[in-house]
Amino acid sequence: MAFWNTLERFGERTALITETGEHIAYNALLAQADEIAGAVGRRCLVFLMCRNCVDAAAGYVGFLRRGIVPVLLAENLDTSMLEGLLESYRPAYFYLPSEKASELSGAMVWRSESYTLLHLPYEQDYKLSDELALLLTTSGSTGSPKLVRQSLQNIEANTQAIVEYLDILPEDRAITTLPMQYTYGLSILHSHLYAGAAVILTDKTLMEKSFWVLLEEQKATTFGGVPYIYEILKKLRFNRMDFPSLRYLTQAGGKLPKERAEEFIQICKEKNMKFIVMYGQTEATARMAYLPWEYAESKAASIGIAIPGGEFWLADGEGNPILEPEVTGELIYRGPNVTLGYAENRFDLCRPDENHGELHTGDMAKRDADGFYYIVGRKKRFLKLFGSRVNLDEVEGLLNKAGIPCACTGVDDRLDIYITDESKMEYTARFIKEHTAINPNGFHLHLIKEIPRSDSGKVLYSALGVQS
Repeated sequence: MAFWNTLERFGERTALITETGEHIAYNALLAQADEIAGAVGRRCLVFLMCRNCVDAAAGYVGFLRRGIVPVLLAENLDTSMLEGLLESYRPAYFYLPSEKASELSGAMVWRSESYTLLHLPYEQDYKLSDELALLLTTSGSTGSPKLVRQSLQNIEANTQAIVEYLDILPEDRAITTLPMQYTYGLSILHSHLYAGAAVILTDKTLMEKSFWVLLEEQKATTFGGVPYIYEILKKLRFNRMDFPSLRYLTQAGGKLPKERAEEFIQICKEKNMKFIVMYGQTEATARMAYLPWEYAESKAASIGIAIPGGEFWLADGEGNPILEPEVTGELIYRGPNVTLGYAENRFDLCRPDENHGELHTGDMAKRDADGFYYIVGRKKRFLKLFGSRVNLDEVEGLLNKAGIPCACTGVDDRLDIYITDESKMEYTARFIKEHTAINPNGFHLHLIKEIPRSDSGKVLYSALGVQS
C-alpha cells in the first residue's frame, strides 16, 4: 500500500508548518486532502499549479490518495505555455491559486482562501494507464508538453530508499528551498511524510531574512539545495551562521564543483552536521545515487553509490559494459524507481511501461576502484571545433573555477560563451587562449545581463538563443 494511504497512523503529529508558524497535524491535513479530492470524485487528470503552502500540499496528497493523476506545474508558468499544455492534455480539473482562477473557463467545485478547484469543459477523449500516478515536467522545461510518467511503485520505492539512506526520523523538520513541482523539492515532501516527520512550507528565498528567522524559530533539521543555492550560501557566509537544530544538508540537481563540495563538507563538519551529495533525474522519480557521509571528504567529487534497491553500470560507445575502473562511459541505472517513460500529449497517458526499470541517463561518468561514480559531463553536451571534441561542461567548469561565471553552448565549429561581467571579457578571451587548446577562431563571447535559470537553479541553455 502506498504511504499516502497510511498517513492516518501519525494522527496528531505535525505534518506541515506554515510561514506564520501554524502547525498542521496529519489528521487535519488528511481531512482537507480528502475533502478536495472528494470534490473531484473519480480517477482523472488534474493540473495542479504549485506553491509551497498547505492548500497545495493538501490537494496533492488528496489526489494521490484518491487515484487522481496530478500534473504539477510552476506558478509562474508563461500564459502561452500553459495554454499549450491545456490543449495538449485537456485535464478534467485545475487546482490553482484563487487569484488566478478567473483567468480560466471552468466551474468552481471547491475553494479555500488561497486555492480553487475548477472543473474544466474539455471532452475526455483519452484514457489513463492503470499504473500512472503522477506527471512531472522534465527538468528545465516547465512549459514543454513532454512530461515524465511516474507510477505508484516508482514513488513508493524511491521514497522508501531516500528515507533509508538519509535516516529521516519522525522528529525531523525540513524547510523548503525548492518548488514543489520540481522533483527534488517534491521528494523532500514525500520522504518526510513517509517518515511521519514535518515540512516547513515557505516560498521565501535564502536571500530574505524571514527565511532564516522561520528556520530558527521552527527548528528546521535539514534543507536541500541545487548547486546554485550553495553559491548563494557561500555569498551569505553560511559558515558564520549558527543554527543548532540543523543536522544535515543535502545537495542534488546538478554537479557541485569539487572545491565547493569540499568547502561545505568542512563547514558542516565544523558545525557537527552532515553534507550529503546526491544524484538523480525526474526520469528516475528523484534519486539514483548518494554519497555516504563517511566518504564525503575522501570522495568529494563523487555522486557516490546507487541508492538501496538500485544499481549502476557504464556502457561504452557500442553499448557494452565497461568493467575496468577509471574508464568513461554512459551511466546506466536500473531500479524500481525508473519511470514509465514520457508523454507528449494526452493520448500517451495510456501507454505501458516503456523503460522496464532501466534508464540511460545521458550522463558520462567513470567508476573508481572502490565502486564510487563520478560524473564527467553530458553525453550530448559535446561539439567539435575544427575536428577536436570539446566538452561544454568542462569548459564551463574551467571558467567558473577561474572566477568567470558563464554558460556555454554552441554547434560544431562554434563555441558560444555567455558571461555577465563586461570587465572580464578580455580576460576570458585571454584565459581560453592560454589555458585550453581551443582554436581562437572557434569561440565567441557574449555579454548578457544574467544567466537564465529554471526554478531549480539549472541553466536554461535554450534561453540563451543558441542551439546547445
